[in-house]
Amino acid sequence: MNVVRINSAHTSLDSSLKIVENVRKVSDKIAILIDTKGPEIRITKMDDSEGFTVEAGDSVEFADNVEGISTKGLLYTNYYNFVAEVPVGVNILIDDGEISLTTIGKKDGRLICVANNKGIISGKKSLNVPNVNIKLPSISDKDREFILWAIENNLDFIAHSFVRNRDDLMAVQKILNEHNSHLKIISKIENQEGVNNIDEILTYCYGVMVARGDLGVEIEYQKIPTIQRDIIMKCQARKKPVIIATQMLHSMIEHPRPTRAEVTDIANAIYQSTDAIMLSGETANGKYPLEAVETMTKIALEIEKQHEPFLNLNMIDISEPVAAVLAKGIVDATVKLPIKAIVFDTMTGRTGRYISAFRPNVPIYAKCYKDYVMRELSLSYGVYGYLINIYDSKDDFIKSSVKTLLKDKCFNRKDMIGVVGGSFGPSAGATFLEISTAINMIM
Repeated sequence: MNVVRINSAHTSLDSSLKIVENVRKVSDKIAILIDTKGPEIRITKMDDSEGFTVEAGDSVEFADNVEGISTKGLLYTNYYNFVAEVPVGVNILIDDGEISLTTIGKKDGRLICVANNKGIISGKKSLNVPNVNIKLPSISDKDREFILWAIENNLDFIAHSFVRNRDDLMAVQKILNEHNSHLKIISKIENQEGVNNIDEILTYCYGVMVARGDLGVEIEYQKIPTIQRDIIMKCQARKKPVIIATQMLHSMIEHPRPTRAEVTDIANAIYQSTDAIMLSGETANGKYPLEAVETMTKIALEIEKQHEPFLNLNMIDISEPVAAVLAKGIVDATVKLPIKAIVFDTMTGRTGRYISAFRPNVPIYAKCYKDYVMRELSLSYGVYGYLINIYDSKDDFIKSSVKTLLKDKCFNRKDMIGVVGGSFGPSAGATFLEISTAINMIM
C-alpha cells in the first residue's frame, strides 16, 4: 500500500492518532489521508435504535428541526432548511438508496412523501436528493476539528467529501492557509453537481477521488463507468492524481477470494489509467484485510504489464514547460531505448507529476528535498519516493542517487537509466535529461 485513508465519519481523534503513529512506525514514505464528512444530510437519531418498517405506498413526513428526535412517520434531518429546499416531485433516497421516497406535497411546514418500496428507516442514515442542489455549508464543525488535527499531526491529504464547486474547496484551503499548512486537498466527487463542475474543481485541488458509492446513488448507475473514464482523462491531462474508490473488492469483506467482476472492475480502472485504487470496508472491517491488499496488488501488477505510455497526451495548465518537455522526452526514450528506470529530483513534486502523467512502463524514482513531497508523490502513478539533502552539483546528485538505487537493487550496474534534473539548484526546476548506464553515472 502507498497511502492510508482514515475516515473521520467512523473514528475519533484519539483512535485516528493511533493509526497515524502505527503508520509512521512502519514507514516514513506512506502518505496519510483523512476524509472529512463534508456537506451531507442525515436523519437525526431515533429513540428506537432499530427504526421502523415502511411498505410501498406508506406516507412519510419530514420537518425542519435539527434537534428533533425522529419517530415513526416523522423524520428530522441535520439540515435546518431541508423541507424548504426540497421541491415536490423528486425522489429522496435513504441509506444509499435502500429506500426510495417520492415527495408529493408540503403542508404546515412538513414535506409529505410516499414510500416506493419496503424497507427499514432508522436514525443517522444518509439522505440523497438526486439532481437537487441543497445549500449545505461547505464544512461542518467536526470537519474543521479534523482538519486542524491533521495539520497538527503533519498528515498529507485532506479528502473533502461531497465537493460541489470551488467554494467547498476554498473553505478548506482557507483553514490550511491560516496555519501555513502543506496539506493537499483531494476532491471527492459524489454527486451530479461535482461532476458538472469538475473542470472548475480541478483548478482548486491537488487531486480527485471518484467516490462511486454516493455517486452511484446520486446518478443513474449506468452512467458511472463513463463518468469515471472522463474524470480520469481530465485529471491525467492536468497532472492531477486520481483515485478510484468504493466496492472494488467488496465481496472480500466476507470471503477470501474476489469475484471475477471485481477483478475486471479493478483492471478497467487501471486500463483507464487511474493513479490509485482504493480499499475501504475491505480493510476497515472486513475479515480478510491482508488478503484484500495482496489481491489488489496482484491484479494491478498484472494489468500494468499490458499498457503502453500515453505519449500523445495533451497536457494543459503547464506552469513549467521545460519540465513538461523533458518529462515527455524521457518517457518517449523508454519506448525507443532499453531504459529500466527514470530518476529525477524535485522540490515541489511537479516534475514527478509531469513524468507520471505520460504513464511510463518503467519505475519512476523521485529524489525529494522535502519529506511531505515524497509522501505526496506516493499517490502518483509509478512514483517511488526517497528523501535527500540538497547537493552541491548535478553530478553529485546523479552519483549519489544512482548509488542509493543500486544498493536497493532497483536496477543493475549495466542497466540503462534516464535522469531528469536541474543544473541551477532545486528551486529552478528541471533543465537537463541524461541517459546512460548506471555504471557510467557513478564513475
